[in-house]
Amino acid sequence: MISRISSLRDSSLTATVLTRVPLLYTNGPDASLDRPDHVRAGSSLTWFENRLAVVQDDANFIALIDPEHGRVDALPLPAGEGGLRQFDDVRGNKGLKLDLEACLTVPGPDGDLLLVFGSGSKTRRESIVTVSASGAIEITPATGLYRRFRATKTFSGSELNLEGVVFTDGWVRFFNRGNGEARDGFLPLDAACDIAWSELEAYLRAPEFHRVPELHRVVQYELGTLDGVRLTFTDATATHCGMFYVASAENSPDAVTDGSVAGSAVGVLEEGGRCRWTELRNADGGMCSAKVEGICAARSTNGRIYLVTDADDPALPSELLEVTLSGPWR
Repeated sequence: MISRISSLRDSSLTATVLTRVPLLYTNGPDASLDRPDHVRAGSSLTWFENRLAVVQDDANFIALIDPEHGRVDALPLPAGEGGLRQFDDVRGNKGLKLDLEACLTVPGPDGDLLLVFGSGSKTRRESIVTVSASGAIEITPATGLYRRFRATKTFSGSELNLEGVVFTDGWVRFFNRGNGEARDGFLPLDAACDIAWSELEAYLRAPEFHRVPELHRVVQYELGTLDGVRLTFTDATATHCGMFYVASAENSPDAVTDGSVAGSAVGVLEEGGRCRWTELRNADGGMCSAKVEGICAARSTNGRIYLVTDADDPALPSELLEVTLSGPWR
């Protein structure tokens, strides 16, 4: 039996943008690394050691942000074909990108371990990047795991598109974004499933020898609409108030093509299955039209979260949003 949960808009909740900061690298561009001057296509957000890590879906860099002082550093990932680290339609190499869309940190005795997951929306996008606290980087092809995600139609629906991942209590929860199109008799699904961290860790050490982890507790969600456009998962995070998520109302034709954005929502998945959300608004009360793709709780102030945006334009920087929450989020 697959659980199905409807997320309900809760008028007693508010999520208000306090600040919007364009993410510009402190050290500027570097042509030798194919690094632009800004973070582009921010797609997920997590704390890594004492900084915020921003993953980018079309650039082989992880941005490391000190939100208190505003410093933004770039951790380069291995270059792609031709030594390039930027991928887009202008260059004609968009199809070669890793499409890194989800990240989490797992605490350990030697510090945090950062894991970054490709979306799986195409077979080239089935890699998992690990970064240790010391800065060691490894990219692991994970074809078997993504094949299992895709074959589990109660989770992937018509198109696999991993967009969020959360570590909590020894489990890793994956979120599929249902912004695809119907195909082969299946509908696009917003869904979550759990994998035991012990199984995933063993698989990552040697995917060719360890069995593919089992998927547990698949849950499907109806996230509501904004201006008639379906809200679909773009990221999630664990907080002391529960598991929070962000969703965007993007009118996209399939899982790989961008579309117009009506707005974004912040929601909470509570124990017991209740799920609630509110639209993201600017300080003047108007709808925030940004496409939000990452979420993380602030460490220094209760009732605050950080969000990261994707402008869907390689020439424009992603923004870090500080957001205040009010109402009964617990």
